[in-house]
Amino acid sequence: MDELNRLSVEEFKQTDKIPLIVVLENIRSAYNVGSVFRTADAFLLEAIYICGYTCCPPHKEIKKTALGAEESVAWKHFDNTTDAISALQTLGYTVFSVEQAAGSTLLNDLNYAITDKIAVIFGNEVTGVEQSTIQQSAGCIEIPQFGMKHSLNVATAAGVVLWEFVRNRKLVKG
Repeated sequence: MDELNRLSVEEFKQTDKIPLIVVLENIRSAYNVGSVFRTADAFLLEAIYICGYTCCPPHKEIKKTALGAEESVAWKHFDNTTDAISALQTLGYTVFSVEQAAGSTLLNDLNYAITDKIAVIFGNEVTGVEQSTIQQSAGCIEIPQFGMKHSLNVATAAGVVLWEFVRNRKLVKG
């Protein structure tokens, strides 16, 4: 790890994070959850909020894809997404759902200040973000897609969306 200039788990926990929280709503695959943990670690995100029947650490399938990120990234479980959204709004986060929906904003067209505290909700691999959750969100973000398929694996979608938010912050902060 020293050769790669990587932080220890303790150093990671002490490092200032990007005020970006991932909300996972009813994700079926523990492998997808682990992948999102790994992405959250890579981008120094604030936390992951796990909602509904999404599995939580410790879990062998999360561990297999997270590669230890389940130990470094802060996370919290909520029985339902409504409670998570309420907690986020109390903390001053603007909450967006990542979903193809009428009136959604393309990811590359989203306007926000790089200092904004943002939370993004990713939904079930088959049914997406629940309609009641979308209604509680500030809006929907859609990833532009140009091929025949107009859906991405939830872990892939999370990587794309989260990188866009992190990239824009890092460009300005240097």
